[in-house]
Amino acid sequence: MKDRDKINLLDAIPIRSAHIVTEWEDGMAVLVYPRFKRAWMRRFFLFKGMSPHIRVRLEEHGTMVWNLIDGQRKVADIVALLAGHFRGDEHYAGRVTLYLLQLQKDGFIRLLARVD
Repeated sequence: MKDRDKINLLDAIPIRSAHIVTEWEDGMAVLVYPRFKRAWMRRFFLFKGMSPHIRVRLEEHGTMVWNLIDGQRKVADIVALLAGHFRGDEHYAGRVTLYLLQLQKDGFIRLLARVD
C-alpha cells in the first residue's frame, strides 16, 4: 500500500451497521443482531428454545463509545469527547481506537475513510 493510499484512523468516521439494534439494560447498551442472516438458516439451524438473536452487553466504556458513534463524528472527535471520562489514563486514546477496530472486525460498525 502506498503512503497516499493509507488513511489515518483518527480521520475515519465510524458508522453503525444497519443490522444492529441497540437496547438498554441498567443504563448499558446491549447490541442485538440476528443469529442467522437467511430465513432458511433460521429454519434449519435454530434449535427449539434458542433465541433467533444474539445479544452483546457493553460495559460502561463501550457504552460511552457506542453512544458517540453517530455517523458524523470522526474517531478523533470521539477520542476528544472521552478525554474527561478517562482522565488519568494516558493510553486511553489507543484503547478507544483499538475498541473501534474490534467493533469493525466483529461487524458492529464500519469505518468510513474521509475524502477531503
